[in-house]
Amino acid sequence: MPTTLKKRTKLAKNYSPSEDEKFMGVKQVEYFRQKLENWKHDLAAQIQNTMDFLKGESVSHPDVADMASANADRQLELRTKDRLRKLISKIDQALTRIEDGSYGYCVETGDPIRLGRLEARPIATLTIEAQEMHEQGERRGQ
Repeated sequence: MPTTLKKRTKLAKNYSPSEDEKFMGVKQVEYFRQKLENWKHDLAAQIQNTMDFLKGESVSHPDVADMASANADRQLELRTKDRLRKLISKIDQALTRIEDGSYGYCVETGDPIRLGRLEARPIATLTIEAQEMHEQGERRGQ
């Protein structure tokens, strides 16, 4: 696995990781760092919007149906906020893996995680094969 990357690299605006370059080389690591940090920033903004909505929501409604609807909306917003908070935690863990040089490698097998998988799910910690084995084990109750 690569050593810790401390220095940031400037990427071309249209850069996209390629199978033709060194896996988790300087450019790929910086690309995924930026992708994760941007995602985290977007999620933090969504959480702030949820908090603003919840603060602005009137708690008293004269109609019982309106109150029930408002409570359902509030519960949905709170669940959404909790999911976003958990996702931010996973992003933070991925950023930590970038710093320690283990990002992009399966935590179970040590094999590289395919770029397409990381592109689609940058917080992935398992290869598709390891994920499938993990899910099969869960279905069997292991």
